[in-house]
Amino acid sequence: MANHKSAEKRARQTKIRTERNRFYKTRIKNVTKNVVAAIEAADKDKAVEAMKAANKYIHHCVSKGILKKGTAARKVSRLQVQVNAI
Repeated sequence: MANHKSAEKRARQTKIRTERNRFYKTRIKNVTKNVVAAIEAADKDKAVEAMKAANKYIHHCVSKGILKKGTAARKVSRLQVQVNAI
């Protein structure tokens, strides 16, 4: 365990940030699964709506520092290609 005051603070901050990041990353997986489920069902309207929500949320995570900009762009791009293929 940490012996210095600053190291103890960093340990507390890491714990809080890990929980927050886990929440955001789980939500990213869920919105992605919603898009994939709509694609597999071949429901164009539902896929487009799910894609809008996913795009918005993934880029929201970029502003929060959960994902890097390129990672978010790659995820959105791959999903959008699949939606467009329907």
